[in-house]
Amino acid sequence: MIGLLWEGRGMRGHCFSFMLTVLFLGTLLTTFIWYMSNDSHVEPHRLPAPKKTEKRAPSVSSDSCNDCSHVEPHRLPAPKKTEKRAPSVSSDSCNDCSHVEPDKLPPQKKTEEKAPSVSSDNCKGCSKVINKVLEHYSQTWTKQEENYLNFRSQLHTRCRGSDRAILTQANAPVGSKIVYDGEKKVREVTPELFRTFVKESPFSNKTWDTCAVVGNGGILTNSNCGNTIDSTQFVIRCNLPPLENEFKAHVGSKTDIVTANPSSYMKKFGGLLGPRRPFADSLQIYGNSMMLFPAFSFLDSTPSCLRALYSIEDFEIPIQPVLLNPGYVQSLTALWRSKGLKEIRLSTGLVVTSLALEICTNVHLYGFWPFSNHPHGFQPLTHHYYDDQKANHLHVMPSEFQLLLQLHSQGVLRLHLGQCGEQ
Repeated sequence: MIGLLWEGRGMRGHCFSFMLTVLFLGTLLTTFIWYMSNDSHVEPHRLPAPKKTEKRAPSVSSDSCNDCSHVEPHRLPAPKKTEKRAPSVSSDSCNDCSHVEPDKLPPQKKTEEKAPSVSSDNCKGCSKVINKVLEHYSQTWTKQEENYLNFRSQLHTRCRGSDRAILTQANAPVGSKIVYDGEKKVREVTPELFRTFVKESPFSNKTWDTCAVVGNGGILTNSNCGNTIDSTQFVIRCNLPPLENEFKAHVGSKTDIVTANPSSYMKKFGGLLGPRRPFADSLQIYGNSMMLFPAFSFLDSTPSCLRALYSIEDFEIPIQPVLLNPGYVQSLTALWRSKGLKEIRLSTGLVVTSLALEICTNVHLYGFWPFSNHPHGFQPLTHHYYDDQKANHLHVMPSEFQLLLQLHSQGVLRLHLGQCGEQ
């Protein structure tokens, strides 16, 4: 009995020890499971990546991302994206680009260099030049009598246009030599050539009060200067310009002298080698004016100018053909070069303006504007008021214009650059 009781106690002791062991192991296992379930997803070494992404976030432009908080960090190569976009920033699309680093903006620097040359008035590179010209152009113009008389005296003394501007039977007798002004060629005056000269200069001992020299610049388009030009006593035009229809209101029609360079009719009328009636008919708009031919500028100018002269005679056109004296042109060239003009040849416009200053008391210039944009508004202009054919490379129109502008500023002559009635 006692043995049984002792054996029972022994079994209970083993059970109790076993239960304590199981309880201890269960507690340990539970603690381990709890610890692992709470800490296994947080690894300290993975935290720098979100912090690094947060530092890059400000590099995303507000122009391209209104709300970037939903973007995963590994999808934001922000620095590369910013570097790609920086060159496309221009002054037109960026009101405040001070935050952009200079070393990322080579295109921006290039844009800034070009910006001053571009005007909002469709004028590329001309606004600065034109504004500089207008600084010297006074619309409240006043004639300076002393300056005018001084310049006129220089022309009369050195060039004598009133007597020498055109070839006459008085200044170029038979047997005399004519030296071409455009090349080193000489032509003797034969009886046949002598017959084509007028007997005497139509300008000797004559002075007109008001004269208009009308160039063909595109600035005359829509100028409404026709009536103003026609109101002057003496009108000089250049290179057989059109005067009829839509042009008359802006350029007028009165003509006392019109120049006729071979280039203005040879191509249009087949060199006058065929039927010449169309050429003769085209001259009717100039009435009984004088037609000035530069027959002795170059050797090949002579036959073309003489064919035109003979056409006028054959068809009994009331125009008086006259031949420009190359000696006069050479004298003018020397005078203008002494005043700073450097070019191969004087333009027809400058030649007839010089003549006008000698034979007219008040000289007005129209259509003299060598730039491709209008001085008031910068709108594009055609080269001529009737076409857009460019100037001969032998002439330097801006340089000539600068000298004419000086004479305007000095009150010697008057340039008209706007619409008539507004000056």
